[in-house]
Amino acid sequence: MDSTPSASGNAIVSVPSDPNQPQVRNEQREEVTDSAIAATDFAVAADSAVGQRNEFHEVTLPNGQRKAVCNYCKAKFATGGCGASTSHLRRHSESCLRRKIDQSRLKQSTISFQPTSSALNPFLTPGGKYSNLKMREIIATAIMVHEYPFSIVEDTVWMWAFKFANFDFEKVSRQTIKSDCMAIYQAEKKCLKAELMNVNKISITTDMWRSNHQVAEYMVITGHYIDSEWKLQKRVLSFVKVTPPRRGVHVADAIFKCLESWGIENKVFSVSVDNAAYNDVCIRNIKSTLSRSNNLVLNGNIFHVRCCAHILNLLVQHGLSNIKDIIENVRESVKFVNQSDLRLKTFCDIVKQMGVKERKLVIDCPTRWNSTCEMLSTSLIFKDVFLEYKEREPYYNYLPSAEEWSKVDKVCNLLEVCSHVTNVISGSDYPTANLYLPEVYRVKEVIDAAIEDNDDFMRSMAGPMKVKFDKYRGSATC
Repeated sequence: MDSTPSASGNAIVSVPSDPNQPQVRNEQREEVTDSAIAATDFAVAADSAVGQRNEFHEVTLPNGQRKAVCNYCKAKFATGGCGASTSHLRRHSESCLRRKIDQSRLKQSTISFQPTSSALNPFLTPGGKYSNLKMREIIATAIMVHEYPFSIVEDTVWMWAFKFANFDFEKVSRQTIKSDCMAIYQAEKKCLKAELMNVNKISITTDMWRSNHQVAEYMVITGHYIDSEWKLQKRVLSFVKVTPPRRGVHVADAIFKCLESWGIENKVFSVSVDNAAYNDVCIRNIKSTLSRSNNLVLNGNIFHVRCCAHILNLLVQHGLSNIKDIIENVRESVKFVNQSDLRLKTFCDIVKQMGVKERKLVIDCPTRWNSTCEMLSTSLIFKDVFLEYKEREPYYNYLPSAEEWSKVDKVCNLLEVCSHVTNVISGSDYPTANLYLPEVYRVKEVIDAAIEDNDDFMRSMAGPMKVKFDKYRGSATC
């Protein structure tokens, strides 16, 4: 008899060498537990249902019943048994909203005139002849898409390459290519303006951006609308320098000039801004101006939309401020390990010896709170490794205490919800109005749970966060 491993991976099935003889199961086959069979069946079922792994995982409820849990929305489904149908898992996977949101965030947005497929060249005309005008258009497009400097067209080696490809190529100056870029911009703007003429309503979002290299502030204005094919669209309408003094009335004037230049001043549905004080004055002025010649939806009661993501940012910043000294220790710990190859090798050796799941240490960008949260949550995995590392490295003086690691763990559990909610409601490739209330309610739940926590540290941290959250919830029209 030939022996082959079974599907469970730990049992042996004896296969008769004579095909005419009946198959006889080895006694070891009977030792396979029901849970092992069920786990195998579930893994196969999940794979066949969604076409890939990690869509569902199996849990056992307190009553002993096994359920399949969606890894995105945490919904529970019957796993069935051997040979059970998995169509309900496939149907849920295809309709799961959270799964669609997570996958949509993996797609990188591109400029509208950039080719959507590497196999499709929009500049190539079958049977067409070489044209220097077309070549200039391609170069101008490449400069805008890749943010090359205009002076690249004066690079000698670059020009050699074009001349080698086609001897008829004519070199152009940086001023000429700059004019070509502006011509493409004006053509694209004309097309967008024609498209906006057929739009019924458009929502506006705006934000201020301060340059680190200049003493200047810029304002970006973005339009969100549904096109004739019922697809959600987003376009940057303006990116302008706001001259001082940057008061609410001056910002309102800049926004209205932008709307007027695009011919959409009578189509504005709402304006979303952050919670800076000058924005209240700004929106009040815009609302007053537009209401004179346009009937605002619901008399303008939903015209001013306060940015929920900005409020969540304030909540997270408050949470992180409570452990700023611990964050500094964790940050310095990561820097210390990465300062030399020898230190990193010692750290990696400890990771392997302790059997910790292999994962790289993450250093944060202090101005981006989501990267700080990622650094903390990743470092938590290595907290025992850092403790052992301290025994081997006498110059390492940044080790957080057990109590401090406990605080980091609790803060991360709260802030990870805020981070997830921010990612969901900040999406621009899918509608978010239907996601807003349940996601914000999740934030309320974790804050309320923190207030009821037995730890004084969590209660003292969650109290001010709840005050900020309730203030926003009471005044927001978002």
